Amino acid sequence: MSSYTYFIILFLFPSLLTVCAQNHTYVYHDCPNTTTYSSNSTYSTNLRTLLSSLSSPNASYSTGFQNASSGQAPDRVAGLFLCRGDVSPEVCRSCVAFSVNDSFTRCPNEREAVLYYDECMLRYSHRRILSTLTRSGEADFRKEQRIPSNQLERFSNVLLSTLNQAVTDAVKSSRKFDARKANVTASLTVYGLVQCTPDMTRQDCTTCLQISINQLPIDRVGGSFILPNCNSRFETYPFYNETAVKTPQPPPPPPPVSAPVRPAGKGGNSNVLVVPIVVSTIVVVLLLIAGYCFFTKRKKEAYDTAPASDGDEISSADSLQLDYKMIQAATNGFSESNNIGRGGFGEVYKGTFTNGTEVAVKRLSKTSGQGETNFKNEVAVVAKLQHRNLVRLLGFCLEGKERILVYEYVPNKSLDYFLFDPAKESQLDWNHRYKIIGGIARGILYLHQDSRLTIIHRDLKASNILLDTDMNPKVADFGMARIFGMDQTEENTRRIVGTYGYMSPEYAMRGQYSMKSDVYSFGVLVLEIISSKKNSSFIETEGARDLVTYAWRLWRNETPLELVAPVIVRNCQVNKVVRCIHIGLLCVQEDPANRPTLSTIVMMLSSNTVTLPVPKQPKFFTQSRPKKDLLDSEPATKSNSVSWSIDDASITELYPR
Repeated sequence: MSSYTYFIILFLFPSLLTVCAQNHTYVYHDCPNTTTYSSNSTYSTNLRTLLSSLSSPNASYSTGFQNASSGQAPDRVAGLFLCRGDVSPEVCRSCVAFSVNDSFTRCPNEREAVLYYDECMLRYSHRRILSTLTRSGEADFRKEQRIPSNQLERFSNVLLSTLNQAVTDAVKSSRKFDARKANVTASLTVYGLVQCTPDMTRQDCTTCLQISINQLPIDRVGGSFILPNCNSRFETYPFYNETAVKTPQPPPPPPPVSAPVRPAGKGGNSNVLVVPIVVSTIVVVLLLIAGYCFFTKRKKEAYDTAPASDGDEISSADSLQLDYKMIQAATNGFSESNNIGRGGFGEVYKGTFTNGTEVAVKRLSKTSGQGETNFKNEVAVVAKLQHRNLVRLLGFCLEGKERILVYEYVPNKSLDYFLFDPAKESQLDWNHRYKIIGGIARGILYLHQDSRLTIIHRDLKASNILLDTDMNPKVADFGMARIFGMDQTEENTRRIVGTYGYMSPEYAMRGQYSMKSDVYSFGVLVLEIISSKKNSSFIETEGARDLVTYAWRLWRNETPLELVAPVIVRNCQVNKVVRCIHIGLLCVQEDPANRPTLSTIVMMLSSNTVTLPVPKQPKFFTQSRPKKDLLDSEPATKSNSVSWSIDDASITELYPR
């Protein structure tokens, strides 16, 4: 072997070893399991052709992105891959090939899938996916270790500033990618990365990254939020290849201004220089004065029209404000034919904007008494809550006494529409019900723990769980109770809002609420999902006045499967059903301290190795007055109130102080 050949081997061996040693760390995958294909079908052939194309040696590994399609409708399949912007073409090729092989194991016979790895992402579907913003298939990850409290404010400010600047630069680049670092303290540096698929428009890329960044756990030492169209991530160590990323350079300082050199010679030459200097100075001064007047006027106008409140909140709220006439036209003048629901705080209408976007319009009661400033601030808070299992707030409208909220439209109505209708409950098989239970738990966990604010729902029930086209659950009406001026403190309220049958005993009787109040409601909801029986209108069975009582007696008698709805009892997974009943009973314990947190519940649902505590007898309580009394109360001489709901209709019980 020549010395030259030996040198080449030594030089290339480390890079070859790096490529071969890539294990392409698996992160997450999502296979909706809504439609499948058979192994000998046309779709199967088209999918294999597509994946072969994406993983071929001729694919665009140097750009890190490629999309392709194969076949004709209805068996057409579209796909794409995206490699992290800092990895080499060799690593990109290796990761894509790895993900293609892995897809057959993780998503067998699925017509659509998205697989995430540390270095790349692979996605395919029978639907259109190119240049289409979606949240289906999102995933979030967070480190357990938290940022010390004395550094948290500076850390979060530096992190968000760094990521926002990265977004600005990423959307302008051809690869829709940016990574950078910033010093928090002398000993703490934060590293951030953002990336969109290059097929996204600048606006959609910005929107996607803003959603992603809003979900990041900024109180932790690291985290990421991934969507099919974009992702964001931060760590306190260099997790990307810094040498492959151009470090943003600060703008060069302006050139020094040198004074004009007075030429030697006659005085007339001096006057020639003085005239343009004086004229230029006057022009600059006039421009400065005009600019000052313009911005002063703009600032005054903004001050005169903006509510007195935190500037950032109002700014973000104003960007969501919609025109009343546009909403009125979208709902056909709030016509009865567009009405899709009624609640204690208003009515809900289906609307369609001129661009074809379908929305759900919630027209709040005109007697809510909510001021414009507080309403805008509440909207700004709720609009920042983004999770796949929460209904997304798109905008709002203020017009006189009108208070209108515009949400994304969820087509499959609410959970109670299917669950409690004997003709429709069969559409919810066990797999759907189990997925719904898990989705609700993750949505409420986000409100309780993972959002920037702690939000307590206080009215969790089947009619507030909406179902999308794939029967994925979306929690509705979250956090909006605080819009209505409830005269509440952190732990108590003098006005109780909720639905009878779902309210925890301490909340219904003493007005004490906490995250454990939502846990109680979740427990009731789990028992309803399993049994297809409604707790608040339960038909008395064997002396049991409500579903919780009935479930406890079956559990105590070691016959829990008698609770299961007949339409699913033959096809359900017995161990999972019993575990869900067990969890439901733990959630409805009398002492809030004995109820698990939502984070524990999610862990209980996702792992069969977690040992569940033995449930105690739940607290049984009944309505102390007949329904007639609730309806015939006289408000004129009363001062305190308790809002109840009978059969999901909100009713207020008034009583003397």
